[in-house]
Amino acid sequence: MFSKILIANRGEIALRILRACREMGIRTVAVHSTADESAMHVRLADEAVCIGPPSAKDSYLNVAAILSAATITGAEAIHPGYGFLSENADFAETVEAHGLAFIGPTAEHIRTMGDKITAKTTMQALGVPLVPGSAGELATLDEARDVAAHVGYPILIKATAGGGGRGMKVAHSEDELAEAWSVARTEALAAFGNDAVYLEKYLDRPRHIELQILGDTHGNVVHFGERDCSLQRRHQKLLEEAGSPALSTKERDAIGATATAALAKLGYRNAGTLEFLYQDGQFSFIEMNTRLQVEHPVTEMVCDVDLVREQIRIAAGEELGYSQSDISFSGHAIECRINAEDPDTFIPSPGTITVFHPPGGLGVRMDSAIYTGYRVPPFYDSMIGKLIVHAPTRAAAIARMQRALDEIVVEGVKTVVPLHKRILSDPEFQRGDYTIHWLERFTSRKY
Repeated sequence: MFSKILIANRGEIALRILRACREMGIRTVAVHSTADESAMHVRLADEAVCIGPPSAKDSYLNVAAILSAATITGAEAIHPGYGFLSENADFAETVEAHGLAFIGPTAEHIRTMGDKITAKTTMQALGVPLVPGSAGELATLDEARDVAAHVGYPILIKATAGGGGRGMKVAHSEDELAEAWSVARTEALAAFGNDAVYLEKYLDRPRHIELQILGDTHGNVVHFGERDCSLQRRHQKLLEEAGSPALSTKERDAIGATATAALAKLGYRNAGTLEFLYQDGQFSFIEMNTRLQVEHPVTEMVCDVDLVREQIRIAAGEELGYSQSDISFSGHAIECRINAEDPDTFIPSPGTITVFHPPGGLGVRMDSAIYTGYRVPPFYDSMIGKLIVHAPTRAAAIARMQRALDEIVVEGVKTVVPLHKRILSDPEFQRGDYTIHWLERFTSRKY
């Protein structure tokens, strides 16, 4: 087992990794920008190294600075968290070339799954179902017209290197296709430096279902059930549940068996998440995230597993030590992302937190690195915490989350807590009657 791990991230996920390391008796190294010198993970780590100015490209994306910090502190492994360099295959490769362990998948698997077309063709070859669409990248608008005519409108143009909803445009008819094609490619080039796109059938009422998996270096792969991440605004998740109110145990077991068999054939290691669109009882693979997910706590709550601890064990070469039949699912969990944003306009709200009081009580977990007096910097993602609850049933989890949202106090910046309260009180949400398009309509309502 490692004796010292460098955490190449910031905020709540850096603190989450630090806590797992502390419980395992592993010393930690925090890296930070000048904007994060008073951050909680910096305060609590055994060692801290400043790696640059506030801009992410000069600090948290500065590979040379991070590797230098690992070298001078004697770290044996690097945990990338999520975001930043977590799905950068070159970074993973460079870490291991420097004799350090990368706590994540292989560079090869990150590279394969990082390109959406390659990911889809790979998973299709392994028996995982896909959304109907083009076989690969589309070079011309005429090719797009041919595929769209075959699969039927509406269709979705997507960037091959996409993420976060950028480089994605819907066309409801051939008349709309040319503009969608042009805008998607322009957005993709601006966001990713790559204007390659492909085409999928646009599903009108799907749910976004994802499956958490772990694989070790001994050929073992298991899954920890599904998360329903359908509540999204502009393709950004806001609230997640485990399990999904739309799935049966039989459906979960079936897609779980398909996914684990595919990843076992692939030789996948460490944590990963397979993302699907689910409609009319059918699963369609859309992408794989080769890292820990923001919403991993809901899985931890229903499965009673520390996924970060498991990541570290796997990276150290240890065997999982359990099979699929050993994994059980208990109760229901919900996560609300607490963003420092205006709850109506979603404009970021950086500033100093004058009062912070986290909720508590049975089955309540608050993952956050903020504190009274902490300054939320304007340079990074606006998420400042995650509120997670667990209860025996979904109805009880909703009631517990409503109570927890009433207790949380964050003053000095605006947050989306009022929006979460509205969502939790909505009859459609309480029935579990929603799709990936629901939140956009909900936030546009007058109230």
